[in-house]
Amino acid sequence: MSKKILVIDDEEEIRELLLYNLKKENFEVFEGSSGAEALSFLSKNHVDLILLDIMMPDMDGIEVCEKIRLLPNHENTIICFLTARNEDYSQIAGFDAGADDYIAKPIRPRVLISRIQAILRRTESIAAETTEQTFDDIKIDREKYIVSVKGEAIHLPRKEFELLALLATKPDHVFERNHILEHVWGNEIVVGDRTIDVHIRKLREKIGSTYIKTIKGVGYKFVQNN
Repeated sequence: MSKKILVIDDEEEIRELLLYNLKKENFEVFEGSSGAEALSFLSKNHVDLILLDIMMPDMDGIEVCEKIRLLPNHENTIICFLTARNEDYSQIAGFDAGADDYIAKPIRPRVLISRIQAILRRTESIAAETTEQTFDDIKIDREKYIVSVKGEAIHLPRKEFELLALLATKPDHVFERNHILEHVWGNEIVVGDRTIDVHIRKLREKIGSTYIKTIKGVGYKFVQNN
């Protein structure tokens, strides 16, 4: 079954370019020109991946992304921002809102297709791993992308979940920053070290501050017995 992709961009030429190249790769593609159209479509439909322009009038991509994450059944839909902005702070704001990746403008079709295929492969490989892990008061359900803390289910954005799931694969093992970036974000996207720090901070806010320990100058580890 072909994957479904929603393209949201206020520039018609960019939408046409994206639709043409995605359909060539046998993706089922839908389009919209505003955040309002995206939210209306997603309230009734589900897709595998959303390509979302970050700079749009009325409602920018950051706000749209935050609203998508509040829609039922869209907590884990893959969201990739389309942006010409490369500042570190804008990437952090995007990931903080729940985005999974960035694709830079101007769009290069081969790079675009390669990035999307890599994201989908990475997502499928994670889903195929051991479905459940239990440590102390935490239970990680990889299939449902749900973390339970003391019996209370917490829905995490995809990247936060993947980061936690990675650290929990080897309790008390120190994961270096480069390894985390490659495994969670892939080697085809360039993000700053602050991106990891932001996700760690948000994880600690949600699951408690004692489960993830910072190893200064190296990386992070999941503490099994805290």
